[in-house]
Amino acid sequence: MRFPYTGLLPVEKPAGISSRGVVDAVAKALGMKAVGHAGTLDPIASGVVVVCVGHATRLVDFLHALPKRYQGEFLLGRSSPSDDTELPVELEADPPQPSAEAVQHALAAFRGSIMQRPCDYSAVHIDGKRAYALARKGRAVELTAKPVTIHSLQVLAYDWPTLMLDVECSSGTYIRALGRDLAASLNTKAVMSGLVRTEVGPFRLADAVPLQRFRAASPEEAKQAALHWLRPAIDAVRHLPTATLSSELIERIACGGIVPTDVVPRPKDTAVGNTAASGDVVAATDREGSLVGILRPHPAGWRVRPNFVGRS
Repeated sequence: MRFPYTGLLPVEKPAGISSRGVVDAVAKALGMKAVGHAGTLDPIASGVVVVCVGHATRLVDFLHALPKRYQGEFLLGRSSPSDDTELPVELEADPPQPSAEAVQHALAAFRGSIMQRPCDYSAVHIDGKRAYALARKGRAVELTAKPVTIHSLQVLAYDWPTLMLDVECSSGTYIRALGRDLAASLNTKAVMSGLVRTEVGPFRLADAVPLQRFRAASPEEAKQAALHWLRPAIDAVRHLPTATLSSELIERIACGGIVPTDVVPRPKDTAVGNTAASGDVVAATDREGSLVGILRPHPAGWRVRPNFVGRS
């Protein structure tokens, strides 16, 4: 299938808008249905939402795997069922007021690989149902802790009860849960009162187009704004090893053909911590550097899935 536009659009989402609302605004601006986002950002949060357009919608899994960075605001000495301020907040009676030194000391236990129990009000599936749907009905929610990685964790500001944190983390990390667990280690409780996603891999808030550029503009102005900020699909997989294919090979994969093993160089260990480092997947480009697909091992060589130039 051919699409009029393909690429990635980093959008600055304001608080109070769903990620779906961002996708709908971009789809309307470009007049396309093949539009999706690579990672939900809750309505309470603002910041970068990476919107995938055309063939780039097939790269969502690669974008999901990229590390993300947040600035989170937490209020100590209080709690809520959702671990944030979207549900009624209950104040602790005579809560402790940890010192700045105590907070800094507690952060060390949350850096690196940790086990984290998702929030009860989360999108995690339990017997085919979303955890938040069960929690809203008053059902007991029992979620198992899972491994996540906190690449960096720093205090931006602390004036009890307000704590501001800068967090770079792996996909699947709940910042609300991080605040909840950090507070518990300090013998208190916390709710998240604000969240800004500042980075998704190479996509930064400073380079994102504000959502209002689509909503406060004429249809033609909205379209031109989207096209101006549209980034090439290769930006989603620049962390992968790359193989440049000849025009003859590109014609072959357009028809579903296999790429010979000797054409794809042995990937160097350029993506530490990513499966690509072991040669599982390789980004295939043409001689101009445009992405034509993702190469995956096949008994006869390499098969391209997804294929940006063929029938698949």
